[in-house]
Amino acid sequence: MKLLKTRKTYYFYNPNTLNYERVYPSLKDRFFIVLKHLSTGIAFGIATFFIMMNFIDSPMESQLRKENKLLQTQYEVLSLRLNSALDVLDDIQQRDENLYRAIFQAEGIPQSIRKSGFGGSNRYEHLLSLSNPEMVVSTTQKMDMLSKQLYIQSNSLEELIHMGKTQEERLKCIPAIQPISNKDLTRTASGYGMRMDPIYRTPRFHAGMDFSAKVGTDVYATGNGRIIFAGWKQGYGNCITIDHGFGYQTLYGHLSKFKVRVGQKVTRGEVIGFVGNTGKSTGAHLHYEVLVRGKHDNPAKYYFMDLTPEEYDRMIQIAENHGRVMD
Repeated sequence: MKLLKTRKTYYFYNPNTLNYERVYPSLKDRFFIVLKHLSTGIAFGIATFFIMMNFIDSPMESQLRKENKLLQTQYEVLSLRLNSALDVLDDIQQRDENLYRAIFQAEGIPQSIRKSGFGGSNRYEHLLSLSNPEMVVSTTQKMDMLSKQLYIQSNSLEELIHMGKTQEERLKCIPAIQPISNKDLTRTASGYGMRMDPIYRTPRFHAGMDFSAKVGTDVYATGNGRIIFAGWKQGYGNCITIDHGFGYQTLYGHLSKFKVRVGQKVTRGEVIGFVGNTGKSTGAHLHYEVLVRGKHDNPAKYYFMDLTPEEYDRMIQIAENHGRVMD
């Protein structure tokens, strides 16, 4: 018997009838044929589903992918614009610190405050689950920094505006003349800085300026203010301290007599006392100090309303060349 296969239809040769007769599959064969086709269809369906799920986007997924790409691009653009805004703000801060505050002699704002960050390591933790957390966190940090620095700069400008409005009063209060008139000076004994102590003969820092003059010479308030001390002070003898406001104070030492009392308001050029030789002193003179926000400053910087440029240069030369102080 010989089987002939044609298009999955099977025949066998019957020698008795001398014909090819069709062979019909058994029930078992049919079951396995159906099972084979079913398995092939299921496998093909699963493969098609996998390909569609992983390699072919649905219309909604395609739209979301486009939106995510657009958002990422927008974040990159926003980050660049924030960098530019921070650069502009940094330039404003530099001018504020080195120009505007210098004009008004205002205390600077420390960089630790201007550039301070935000505390807490978990501040941006909720953003770390996003698809591109580095870009989002970086941009958010820049925005927070810009907001904080703008707030600090806004307060600084408000302070400068207030100073501008009170500038006329402030100019009256700044210690801007010599405490002793040039015509009454014997000489400027010593200036501000390291000098030789007249008693101990050792170098020490001289926090003011000494003016030699006769006992009883008038001593003038160098700016408008209020007397906050008038009495004996160790080392200074009879001493007067004036609070001028705006962070300025002046001290007048070794006086022979006072002409003011504590709490009294004085104006620039008003006589407040008289030259003497009290306290730790080697001769009749006035010891004069300027304090700005509690720190000593060189008094020679504050005679701009009293001396011509030539007189100022001469005074500086005398003060620098005399190494020995009188107190």
